This record gives sequence, C-alpha cells and structure tokens, in this order.
Amino acid sequence: MACDISHGRVANTCKTVGGIKAIYVWNWDDSFDVDTDFIFSGDDIISANVSGSPIELFKYEVRGGASFDEAGESNEENGTVFYTTTGTVQLKRQDSQTRKELKLMAYGRPRIMVEDWNGDVKMYGLRNGCNVSFSTASGTSMGDFNGYTINISAMEVEPANFNGAWYTSGSEATIITS
Repeated sequence: MACDISHGRVANTCKTVGGIKAIYVWNWDDSFDVDTDFIFSGDDIISANVSGSPIELFKYEVRGGASFDEAGESNEENGTVFYTTTGTVQLKRQDSQTRKELKLMAYGRPRIMVEDWNGDVKMYGLRNGCNVSFSTASGTSMGDFNGYTINISAMEVEPANFNGAWYTSGSEATIITS
C-alpha cells in the first residue's frame, strides 16, 4: 500500500446536517469473507454484495439521542495506525422483545451500518465486528427518559467504509424492521 496521498479538498460550500437516522445490525457470519463477498469501488465504497445470498439487516430507527464517532489513532513509536469507533443510540420505551434482541447483540459481535440524515451509510466493525452493551433507564419523573441506551464500540485497521445502494436491493440484502 502506498502511503502518498493523491487528493486535496476544497472548502465545501454546501451546508449539511448532523444526526443519525437509523442503524442496521448485521449478525456476525464466519462464512462471509469481506474481501471476496463484497465489491469495493476505487474510493473504498462497498458497492455490491456478491456472496450469493442476501444479508439480513435489522433496522432500528432512531430520533435524536444517537451519535457515532471514529478516531484515527497513530503511534509513531510503534509504527501503528488503527481506528476506534464509539457510538451511542437511545431507543425510547422498554419492551421484552427489544430487551431480548439487545441481549443477543451484546453476546455477539455484529457489524453495524449507520445511516445519517445526509443519506450517507457507513459500515462499522466490518472486519472485527462491534462490541455492544446496553443499559436500561426508567427515570424518576413522568417526563424522564424511559428506554435503552446502547453503547457500541469497534476497533479496525481502516476507517469505516461508506456503502453504495447495495443494501437496499432485495437480492443483496433483506431489511427487517420488526
């Protein structure tokens, strides 16, 4: 891999928005080989799933109370670079089915795609999966938060990849919302 950069960036004159619209959780599958089952464009965008079977993505819509941050960490002394992701998602209202699904996420190491309000979708935990933990809050007053706070972390050798529209195709992915 060459270490020489090849592009600059001009100031972006278009305005943008922040915030997370939805997350898509994909159960870890040992038989899925990222390098042969995904096609990557020249800009490292995941452009197709060619594994032969659709990936099941479990969609969780969020409204506020969600953030994802990725930090590139470089150590000159050791000559290493890696990327750490931390994310927090709040799901309003508690119910037994969500509790069960969150428990299973915590036991596993899912890959998680995050869709922002600009329409961009990034894949976290692509090669190593994500660690998931959650807490439950009931509040003390009638107006307090009642629901789940999900904490997500991942460590990868590369920053999270953007996704093309492959995940919206019935032949490449199945999105499950309930």
